[in-house]
Amino acid sequence: MGINTERDIEANLQIGPTDQGMVRLFIEADGLEIPMDFLPEEAEEIAEEIRAAAVAAQSVGRKKR
Repeated sequence: MGINTERDIEANLQIGPTDQGMVRLFIEADGLEIPMDFLPEEAEEIAEEIRAAAVAAQSVGRKKR
């Protein structure tokens, strides 16, 4: 399984701060719950990676038109 492998799985994603000063990504799918905690600095890095991926995905979408 890789980044380009499509799956027919429905999942919920919640993102928010914890009472311990961490940023939590909480994923729930098919009865499985995955809490992922990050330091605020790590969360900023992840946000930058998501933004960069969004920009790259937009350019791929434009090329296909």
